[in-house]
Amino acid sequence: MDIETKFLGTVEINEQDILTFETGLPGFPNARKFVLLPLDADLPLVVLQSVEQQELGFVLAYPFAFKKDYEFEIDEEVKEDLQIEKEDDIVPYAILTLKETFQESTMNLLAPVVINTVKKLGKQIVLQDSASYPLRYPIGAAEGSAK
Repeated sequence: MDIETKFLGTVEINEQDILTFETGLPGFPNARKFVLLPLDADLPLVVLQSVEQQELGFVLAYPFAFKKDYEFEIDEEVKEDLQIEKEDDIVPYAILTLKETFQESTMNLLAPVVINTVKKLGKQIVLQDSASYPLRYPIGAAEGSAK
């Protein structure tokens, strides 16, 4: 099936790749169907694109590529919501805020997007016990660790 995207124009997707966010995303409660689209093979980035709303797309980063010591616990309620059976089933991402240059861009480590790749479920969670993680972590601060 073809969808119109915010960043990549018209893209063909497989229906089995569609992710469901049962409660939407914060600020977008009615957007529940998304797909992950590769952005650049050389960078650990993807686009989380709404299947329902062309203008709704977010650039996500694999946070460990930029902050190797990033870690957090997922509470039991989220584990139930995402039907997580084992840790290998999930992939966390951080939403990027793009600036004029990539090095000036920031990523949200306080509220990761967690995807259960097996069950095709996703949720953005706000970390309660991780006050040390900022809403705007500068990508440039991790220059040495980016791949």
